[in-house]
Formats: sequence, C-alpha cells, structure tokens
Amino acid sequence: MNATRSKDGKKPEGSGRDVHAARALARLSLLFLAGAVASVVAGAGQWLVLLLGLAGLGLAGAGIWWTLAHRGPTRFLGALVALAAPVSVLVLYAVSGAWLFAATALAAWAAALGCARSALRHLRKPHGMHSRSAKPPRRPVLIMNPRSGDGKVERFGLVERAEALGARVILLDLDSDPDPVELARQAVADGADLLGVAGGDGTQALVAGVAVEHGVPFMVLSAGTRNHFAMDLGLDRDDPSTGLDALTDGVELRVDLGDVDGRPFVNTVSFGAYAEIVQSPEYREAKAVTALDHLPDLLVGEAGAHLVATADEERLHAPQTLLVSNNPYARADPLGGGRRPRLDSGRLGVIAVRVEGPAQAAELTLRGERASSVTSLTPRRVVVEADAPEIPVAVDGEALMLPQPVTCVLRPGALRVRVPRHRPGAPYVAPSVDWRRIVRLALARRTITPQHRQEHDHA
Repeated sequence: MNATRSKDGKKPEGSGRDVHAARALARLSLLFLAGAVASVVAGAGQWLVLLLGLAGLGLAGAGIWWTLAHRGPTRFLGALVALAAPVSVLVLYAVSGAWLFAATALAAWAAALGCARSALRHLRKPHGMHSRSAKPPRRPVLIMNPRSGDGKVERFGLVERAEALGARVILLDLDSDPDPVELARQAVADGADLLGVAGGDGTQALVAGVAVEHGVPFMVLSAGTRNHFAMDLGLDRDDPSTGLDALTDGVELRVDLGDVDGRPFVNTVSFGAYAEIVQSPEYREAKAVTALDHLPDLLVGEAGAHLVATADEERLHAPQTLLVSNNPYARADPLGGGRRPRLDSGRLGVIAVRVEGPAQAAELTLRGERASSVTSLTPRRVVVEADAPEIPVAVDGEALMLPQPVTCVLRPGALRVRVPRHRPGAPYVAPSVDWRRIVRLALARRTITPQHRQEHDHA
C-alpha cells in the first residue's frame, strides 16, 4: 500500500484536478491505442508475419507447458520450443521488415496501457490505511532468527541496535528447534508490552497470533528473504534496521489477520501443486530440480489430492493451484509477483489456476490474468475439501498437512501493527485495465462527482 496517511491534513480523494487529469490521460491512452491499431493496419501487407508473431508467443507458452508437465524427450522438445519460438519471431520480423511496424505497435500499446492505468490511479486514489500515534513501548521484546534472509540479523546489527533502544532480544537457537509461540507467550507473561519479529513471514504470523491473543501491538523487521508482509506494510526491505524506528517514533495500524484452521497467517495459504512440492525434504536445497521432478505427476498425472474449494457460494473444481491471501492482490497475474493495496479490507483474495493442456497454456501466456484458466475472487470464507484425509498446505511458505476440510477466514482489524512514522511506503499497483471504463471516462463531459466515481468503480 502507499505510504500510510493519518486522518488529518490530507486533501480528500477525488479533487477536480485529479478528475481532469484522469480524463486527459484516458483520452491520451485512446490516442496511443489508435496508434497501435494504425501500426498494425499499416503493416497489413505483412499481416501474415504479424499473426505468425502472435502464434510464436502462444507456441512458447505451449512449450513451457510441455516442459513442466512431461519428462524425457517431450520435456526436452518443449524447452527447445519455448526458447526457439520467440527467437524465431524476432528473426522473422527482422528479415521481413515487419519489425518496425511491430515495434511501433508494441510501443504504442505500452504507452496506452501506462496512460490508462495512470488515469485509474488519478480517478481512484487508493485509501491509505488510517494510522494513529502511539506511545513508545516500555518493555518491547523482539524475537530474531539469526539465519533468516542469509544472516540479515547479524549483517545489519539488529541485536545491538534493538538493545540500545531498550528492547529485549530473544535470539532463536535453531539447533534446539525453538517454538516462537511459546517464547512469545512467555515474553508477554514476563511483562512485554510489544512483540516483534526479525525473521520470515511464517515466524511473523505465529508471533502475530500471540500478539492478538494477548492484545499487545506487533512489530515487523524485514529480515526475511522475501518480506512480503513488510513490503505491503510499506517498510524498507533493503535495510531492516530502519524498522526499529517504530520503537521510538511509531504509529499504529489495524490490519487483518488470516486464520487457517486456527493457525494465523499474514500472507498466503497455498493448496495444490506448490503445496505438494514444498512437502518434499529436497525442496529447500534444490527448488527447481524438485519442482521439475514433481510437476508432471501433479499436472497431468494422478499424484496429489483432488481439491474442491468453496469461496463463499462459488465452487472451484479441481484447481491445480489455489492461492488464498490475507486481502486480495492488486492483480491476479499467475505469471508475476503481486502486491496487496490494502491489508484491512476484511476480505480474502483467491487465485485459482487450472491449465488442462498446451492450448490453455498458450492462452495463459497471451492473456495473463484474463485467461479462462484463471479465476480471481474476493470472498470472506474459503473451504477446501479433498479426496484424502489430509491436505498438503503451505502457510506463509511453511509446509503443513491439515485434516480436511480446511477453512480459511479473516479476523478483520485484529492485529495492531507498530510501524515507523516515516517509511518508504509500497508503490501503488494499478488494477487491471478495463477499456470500457477508460472509454467512458474519456468521453465524459461533466465533472465526475464522488457518486459518479463509485459508479465507475462498480461498472
């Protein structure tokens, strides 16, 4: 989410200037879109070459499917196709002279997309999560994993810096298999008035659950590998030591906490192929090799649990991958990373993917999140059933086996998170572009009031 804003001193959303800027950007987007179409028409004499280019991209997607879903010669040929198809398209465009039309069309399309997303950003400025000032804690306790993030705790001197600010530090002795939940509960029993974690998202979730259980604030130091939760809180992921500013000059946010069968999660719960793969002991040491070894059986074989998910009232049958997130991601793009614009919407995010062959893989490559194989929902409750007594699950990256059915819900606003008053903030991620909305915005002649803006948002 963007840099978090307090309630006071900010201009209300949707000023006239924002609306005029949004309208101008929408019109500019349509001009660039017309330019892209004109470039394609201008190269109509070589339309066959242009179509072959699209076919080549689709063929690359099919090649990726053959690589992931098969073994032996088929996998080798699939990898060859996935690499050769885009190279062949580039060579074909260069030799035929169609590269200029293609390059112009792609540039115009990229500009149209950028202007359209910028228009939506001006029209629908994201609501920053409300924060409130908070007094510095008197007895903060920080639990730190010395191995997390390839040793970020030691590299950034987090122990010494935290202790200098008056915090008690519990350094996890990983050789003795420590229980972060029990350590956190004991810290609260000893008088801790804030719990914090420097470690991975899985450890953060467990300690966050204890913080909610005892009504104390929670603090995150971005000392993990990916730091997804810290990213969506707007923290500095490059220097975790800046998170310690929350101890002396912090503000408090109220965010949702996920719950999967009584276990807390801050990011995601994964079912299907990924959850099956991470159960393997070899996964952490050889991720790519382990994934390639398991995927054929999971995608086209009989391995893995047969899943049926119910998201509120909607049924999802046999998804190969099912991702349930603590608040929805801005884009349901299965081929790329994502960010959550908010952590306090009170809704789960669901992304389900089922690809049944090379044709759907090609469509997924060309259409991304709009492909027919991708389903995106924002329910309040998700129940996952299977044809086995237990379901493999990855909760914030941690491999678990849970008895079915598995239920995911949110605890809205349950977690009090202490963050630095001054922090980078997560860059705004525009939603997917709805071109009908862009056309309506570009052709609008009257000032868009907040009521009209809501009509645009729900159109």
